[in-house]
Amino acid sequence: MILLILAAGVFGPAQQTPEADTLRVETRGPVFHMRLDDEPITPVTARYIERALREAASARAACLVLELDTPGGLVTSTQRIVKDILGSRVPVVVYVAPPGARAASAGVFITLASHVATMAPGTHIGAAHPVSIGGMPGTPPADTTSGRQQGGVMEEKILNDAVAWARSLAELRGRNAEWAALAVTESRSITATEAVAENVIDFIAEDFDDLLAQLDGREVTLPGGPAVLRTAGAEVRAVPMWWGEQLLAVLSNPNVAFLLLMFGFYGVLFEFYTPGWGVGGTLGAICLVLGFFGLAVLPINYAGLLLIALALGLFVAEAFFPSFGALTLGGVVCLVLGGLMLVDSPTGLLRVSMAVVVPVALATGAITLFLVGGVVKAMRGRVQTGSEGMLGSEVVAHEAFVPVEGRYRGMVLAHGELWQAVSAAPVAAGDAVEITDREGLTLFVKAVK
Repeated sequence: MILLILAAGVFGPAQQTPEADTLRVETRGPVFHMRLDDEPITPVTARYIERALREAASARAACLVLELDTPGGLVTSTQRIVKDILGSRVPVVVYVAPPGARAASAGVFITLASHVATMAPGTHIGAAHPVSIGGMPGTPPADTTSGRQQGGVMEEKILNDAVAWARSLAELRGRNAEWAALAVTESRSITATEAVAENVIDFIAEDFDDLLAQLDGREVTLPGGPAVLRTAGAEVRAVPMWWGEQLLAVLSNPNVAFLLLMFGFYGVLFEFYTPGWGVGGTLGAICLVLGFFGLAVLPINYAGLLLIALALGLFVAEAFFPSFGALTLGGVVCLVLGGLMLVDSPTGLLRVSMAVVVPVALATGAITLFLVGGVVKAMRGRVQTGSEGMLGSEVVAHEAFVPVEGRYRGMVLAHGELWQAVSAAPVAAGDAVEITDREGLTLFVKAVK
C-alpha cells in the first residue's frame, strides 16, 4: 500500500505536461450537406442554416458543409448566420462551389466565420463594401454647417463597423485580417488560388469527395475546445429546404410579394362592383394574405407601404370622383415610388424590380380609367329595366284617349305590352307620349312636343 501511494505521488498528475491537459475530441458521424445556389442571404436563408445546424447537432454530425454561391444579401440576416456559426458545436465548413460560384458581400463574412473555408477552382470571393441603406443613386447634398455631406457620417459608421467585423472574424479564425478589411473598404475580390496564397481560405477542393478527403484529420476550434474532423468514408446527409421554407422563399421575393398585393387589390375591388361575394374576392383575399406573409420576413419600408396604400386609395377615388385622370395619374406615381421603396434593402438584390413596378402601375391606371370608371358610370346611369326603367321613356298611344272625370284615359303600348294610361290632355291614336309616373298598373303620360 505504501508503495502504491509513493508511485501515485511520483507518476500522478504532478508529472503531467501542459500538452496532456488539452483534450482533442474527434468528430465522428455523418456529414451534413446543404446548398445555397446563387441565392441572396435573406431571413429565409438564416432560418434554413439555423435548422441545419440544429439537426446536425442532434445527429452528432462530424461537420456541416455549406456549399455557398451567393451575390450577397441583408446585413441583419448575415449577422444572424455568423452568430449561429460562431456558437455552433458542430464544425461548419463553407465550400464556395461549384466552379463559377462566388462568395460576394455577405458571403465574405459567412466564409470568414466558418471553421474551415474552402473554394472550388474557378470561384472568387470579395466585394464586401456595404451599400447605403436605400441604395438610391446620387450624392447627398452638402451640409453647409459642417462642410460634410449629409449622410456621410452614417455611411462612415457603417463602413467602420463592417471593417471591424470582418477583421475580428478573420483574426478569430487565423486568416488574413488585412485582406478582410480591404474587401470591405475597397471591394477587393480575389480568385480561389489567390485566396489560398493570401491565407483567406484554407485550401482548394476539386469536388465534394476531394473536400471530405482534405477535411479528414484537420483540427478546428469549437466553443467546447479543439476537435479533429474525421470525414473519410463518412455518410453524407443532404439537408434540403422543406416545402414550407421553399414556399416562404418564393413568397419573400419582393417582386412576387408586390404582385400578390396588387392581384389581391384587383380581386377585392372586383367584388365591390359585383353583387354578393364570389371567386374573385376569395382569390383576392388569399393573394393579400400571401403577400403580407411574404413581406413579414423582409425589411419593409413603411413609407413605401403607405405610398402603395395611398395609390390604391387614389385609384378607388377616381371611380367615385372623376377628376379627368388627375387622381389616376397621382396613383400611378405613388404606386411606382411605393413599389421601389417597399423593401428597405441596402442592395438591389431584394428590391421590387422597375420592370415589374412600372407595367403594373400603368395597367392599374388603365383599369381604373377604362373599366372601373365605366362600371361606376353605368351604375349611376338611368335604370333601363323594371318599372323605374319605364320612367321618361317614349311610348305610342294604342287608341284615342277618352275623357273620364276631368282626365283622359286610354291604352298605350309600352315595352311590347298594353298598359292603362292617364293624361291631362287629349291623346290621339298613334301619338307619342312620355311616361312621367307609374301607379300600380296605370301609367301617367304626357304628350311629346
